[in-house]
Amino acid sequence: MNVDLMRKIDYYVGVPLTFIGTIMDKTMKIFSSGKKVKPKNVLLIELSEMGSAIIVDPAMRKLKANIQGELFFVIFSKNKVSLDLLKTVKNQNIYTLDESSLISLIVSAIKFIFWCRKNKIDSTIDLELFSRVTALLSFVSGAKNRVGFHSFHNEGLYRGDFLSKKVAYNPHQHIAKSFVALVDALLSEKDEIPFTKRVIPDEEIRIAKAVIDETDQREVLEIISKMYSGFDEKTNPVILVNSNASDLLPQRRWDRKNYCEVIKKILAYNDKALILLTGAPAEFEGAQALADCVNNARCINFAGGVKFLQLPTLYSLSAFMLTNDSGPAHFASITDMHTFVIFGPETPALYGSLGPTTPIFAGMACSPCVSAANHRKTPCTDNQCIQVITPDWVFNTLKFKLDEIAK
Repeated sequence: MNVDLMRKIDYYVGVPLTFIGTIMDKTMKIFSSGKKVKPKNVLLIELSEMGSAIIVDPAMRKLKANIQGELFFVIFSKNKVSLDLLKTVKNQNIYTLDESSLISLIVSAIKFIFWCRKNKIDSTIDLELFSRVTALLSFVSGAKNRVGFHSFHNEGLYRGDFLSKKVAYNPHQHIAKSFVALVDALLSEKDEIPFTKRVIPDEEIRIAKAVIDETDQREVLEIISKMYSGFDEKTNPVILVNSNASDLLPQRRWDRKNYCEVIKKILAYNDKALILLTGAPAEFEGAQALADCVNNARCINFAGGVKFLQLPTLYSLSAFMLTNDSGPAHFASITDMHTFVIFGPETPALYGSLGPTTPIFAGMACSPCVSAANHRKTPCTDNQCIQVITPDWVFNTLKFKLDEIAK
């Protein structure tokens, strides 16, 4: 299903279903005991964003250290691989919803209900920002403890009233801290309105680092060597460029011609540098168009060059990466590689990488124009927030890393 269809289903189907579900939930509570249940088997719900599966990891590790049961996760099937990068959640504890069609989504959602009972889920944490589908999943899970973001006195954003612990979404702090606030609410033994009444320091959102095996590094180096004859890891610094962005928010894409100009400047500045154009296999054609524009043997179409789980190894071997605001910026955060991330309709204050990073952000009066309040859908068809960022601006921003390489 495409993104706009999913948004429509979430609204036109989700609103009435959450209303009916709320009535059912309130009715059932009349006949149930009010006994509190200590969190043991906790299900986290995050469907649509691969990057969020990385950003939430500090919160998951905190949760894992404070419960005596198991962590579980539900996510769209196409995004499941992102959880495999850090392996904080066991593979057998991950449930995938099939979003390929409406029928498959409904069938997998029904199976989800039985999966939750089988695994004795007692608590859920809804990581999505005001999604009705995830609110319904939290309800049908049968969990006694249900934690998530609540709109309180904000108008709109109706998604029922299923939460046992309601957290105020804070649009002025990094989303990783908001995820920690959800965990705090679940673990809290006292009730607060709203949760969570404490300062969350930066130390609590430090990202875990991937363990890179030397054998894996040699394998990736061999792949690069096959694609660039004469490659020498000591004299040819590898620089990654990710010009792709998901269909969820196409306004994030910086123009391919701009990437072409920056790459040419990099190659001229360092006559040994090797540029790898990264991406999924499906993005090969777009990467090839960029490679054709650069027209230099040291700029290689590397889309699909390594498997997804080999990305951390590739990052560990690279000097830095230039990328749109997209998943790779967050995947790279589990390594020490520096990223330069171009932001436009979103803000690095909320969604910046948790690894070594330099955001490139114009900060226009209309930006960021996507938020939890509009389900990250903007009416903008003229993304000046991206267009005003020039190749010279980007090159001058990343030049200090090129100078470090040359030393």
